[in-house]
Amino acid sequence: MPPRKSTDSKLEALRAQGTVNPRAQDVRDPAFIDSEFFDPRDLIQVKYEMLRRVRSEGHAVADAAASFGVSRPTFYKAQTDFERDGLAGLMPGKRGPRGPHKLTTKVMGVIASTIANEPELDAATLVERVEQKQGVRVHQRTIERALARLKKKRR
Repeated sequence: MPPRKSTDSKLEALRAQGTVNPRAQDVRDPAFIDSEFFDPRDLIQVKYEMLRRVRSEGHAVADAAASFGVSRPTFYKAQTDFERDGLAGLMPGKRGPRGPHKLTTKVMGVIASTIANEPELDAATLVERVEQKQGVRVHQRTIERALARLKKKRR
């Protein structure tokens, strides 16, 4: 079988979904070598087939992990994610911050108490107050979002 083109439509779809296997070249499982169905670039397919080999065919975890180009901890994480969430658990997680990490309980306390005493204050002024009282510089848009969440909670 000729090598796959690097710009084919499936690869573009995998990129758009964020499911391209970054270590496709490390997949050495025989089913993925010369197959039109199995694609080592498809991270979800690789993880699922690796899990299936261990569960259904009784392959050793270390052998399966090596054959599919991942570490044993990666295998166990995929196994846990699959058992918890099914196939959706094999999707890569969102990268980057998961929320407003500067809005600690103390910072939110400053915001809430300041708003309670001076409800007319705008977000720019709150940025200054938080920096004065907590020594943390929070972006104005972060404060605006926090205020919107506070209003939602009050309803």
